[in-house]
Amino acid sequence: MTVFYCAKCGTALTGDLVALPIVPEVAESDRGRDKKTGRAPATVPSGHYAIDPDPWGAPFVVADVSSSLARSTGRELLRADSHITVSAGCRDSFVLHPDDAVPRLQPFTLGDNWLGCCGPTGAHGPNLACPCGSRLATWAADCLGPNELHLDPVRVYAWHQESRR
Repeated sequence: MTVFYCAKCGTALTGDLVALPIVPEVAESDRGRDKKTGRAPATVPSGHYAIDPDPWGAPFVVADVSSSLARSTGRELLRADSHITVSAGCRDSFVLHPDDAVPRLQPFTLGDNWLGCCGPTGAHGPNLACPCGSRLATWAADCLGPNELHLDPVRVYAWHQESRR
């Protein structure tokens, strides 16, 4: 079991979570969207987390031709310039089910980092903060993108407790 904590103040951000070997694939980006909110099902099931080895989120850089032709995974962030840029965000972010951490975090809205018609796109950087003010999470939950929460691996730490049997 693993609990994630704020690296600045030590506040527990989650309860006990179980590691998944990889970030689950999204079969189809529109399958299972909530009719009322437009949100996709969470990428990671509740009570679990996965480590995303790929860059995710802001900032974005100009894509080379081979990157721009890659097939969609359904986890891309909705951005107006998404056809010419790719993420240069941090690697190894911790991907959680939003309900496992959002109740303990506070929205950090500055400029356009919470934009989206039905929820935050996640494309403009961290949009959730620890109660101490540390901006440490990005939630993507708009109606046209994924529904997942990424914890910044530099601003949080994980404490692993071995189960005793």
